[in-house]
Amino acid sequence: MAKQPVKNKNPFAGNWFLTAGAAITVFMILFTLLGQIWTPYDPSLPDENAMSLAPSPAHWFGTDSFGRDILSRVMNGAGTTLLIAFLVVLIGGIAGVIIGSLTGYFGGVVDEVLMRICDLITAFPSILLALIILRIMEPGVKNVVWVLAILFVPSFARVVRTEFARCRTQNYVKLARLQGAGPFRIMLRHILPNVWPVLLPAVSIGFNNAVLAEASMSFLGVGVSASEVSLGRMLYDSQNTILRGAPWYALTVGLVIVLMILGFSLLGEGLRQRNR
Repeated sequence: MAKQPVKNKNPFAGNWFLTAGAAITVFMILFTLLGQIWTPYDPSLPDENAMSLAPSPAHWFGTDSFGRDILSRVMNGAGTTLLIAFLVVLIGGIAGVIIGSLTGYFGGVVDEVLMRICDLITAFPSILLALIILRIMEPGVKNVVWVLAILFVPSFARVVRTEFARCRTQNYVKLARLQGAGPFRIMLRHILPNVWPVLLPAVSIGFNNAVLAEASMSFLGVGVSASEVSLGRMLYDSQNTILRGAPWYALTVGLVIVLMILGFSLLGEGLRQRNR
């Protein structure tokens, strides 16, 4: 009797998008975590004897116009950017899952009201709307997180709504109803576990967009305040160094942002391919 082929349970096998994305993302997370407990120099300490130095063995990424080590600032500032992205995806994702599950399962008036609110939020360009709101409010990590989290809710809600609307007509849901299960038990125990595989790529894309949004707003001077360090704020500060013939500040910060986005993008594509 012929043996049945054993299915490879390794999710990374044959999926180089997932492998490369996971490798880059893990590296960036470890790089960021290291920057919260140790940096080669004090990231906020100026040195008048080391102003605008080019990359060298002593300062791998060079120094800024105040003599601060750029590598140390990148390691430390990346933590702020990742923290903002994590909180934005967490808050926006939880709210989006709640709204999407209610609208997708119940439909009717609940669907109409909640999705019209989501449509109202997405009726304006998200970055432009965030810039207007943050221009009125004070800059800071807390305000950036709450504004972006609200703007991210509709994208998660639509993904979850589509899957809940599809799953509620499946036989296992009908069987659960016949067995007397209530709607919220069905939503949590039967439908939500089947939504996770579709939601995970949306989460990776959300991280990607949150990093870009923080960098964009802080670069324009309305995101993270001047007293805080983030990758976007460092890009804002690097504008003067480019004009002074010291482009390494902007290039190194930009490279770290690109690596973050690349890691999340490849991770999301790998998860999508795995779920096909």
